[in-house]
Amino acid sequence: MTSYDPESDLFGKGKEFLGMFNKVGEFTKEVLLENERLETELNNIELENEKLRNGDGGDGDISILEEELQKLVMEKSALLERCQEVESENKDFVNRYLEIEEENNNMANLYVASYQLHSTLDFHEVVSIIMEIIINLIGAEVFGLLLLDEKAEALSAVAIEGFDVDTFPKIRLGKGIVGESAANGQSYFQEGAITTDVDHDPHHPVVCVPLKIKDRVIGAVIIYKLLQQKESFTNVDYELFSLLAGHAATALFSAKLYSESERKLHTIQGFLELLTK
Repeated sequence: MTSYDPESDLFGKGKEFLGMFNKVGEFTKEVLLENERLETELNNIELENEKLRNGDGGDGDISILEEELQKLVMEKSALLERCQEVESENKDFVNRYLEIEEENNNMANLYVASYQLHSTLDFHEVVSIIMEIIINLIGAEVFGLLLLDEKAEALSAVAIEGFDVDTFPKIRLGKGIVGESAANGQSYFQEGAITTDVDHDPHHPVVCVPLKIKDRVIGAVIIYKLLQQKESFTNVDYELFSLLAGHAATALFSAKLYSESERKLHTIQGFLELLTK
């Protein structure tokens, strides 16, 4: 699994942002200087016109002024075109800035959530945190968290929103969309528009993201429906899925090992107490 360096990514985006900002600033300064020059020339023409009105100029002066006036009109037209270009660049700049701000905000939220994931070894708390992350950061409405039983080679639901966890079917490894995704370790994303049907087939999610520790799959996140205000996935969402898969898998695996070791420890302690009575 390719490592993701958020600091490097944010530095690159910040550098891109500063470059765009400097470019717009330099161009704006150039336009202002050009505008100042044109105003100076217009003032000079007005002075010449005043002289003509006072009878201080001849036909030659009028012809020269007409040529200069025509030249200024053409320069003004070119300047207006350049102003429109700057305005368009400013709009692109603002849109890009908003995108970067949203990405940075989502990444910050994810790392806060990942900190929460690794702050506890209680299995049920870890599951609850993962479900909250999927709701708040991904924007899912109907979704679930599955764990793999390696002996049975089947995925079972440990938490589900929109289904009854007790009646949710076990999914055999390698069978259907979910089973194949878990078997090959590759995420599945439905092509085209995301369905909003009320009745959802457990075997046909719109998203299935395997939870992996290196190449070992321990479970999967499945999504059937997004919240009403979210119509599709963005590039940030795919990054969130990738990071969530790694952090959630590690947290679940650690919590499960800790729970099993605690259970075995209590069993051994109980057995020792019986022997010493």
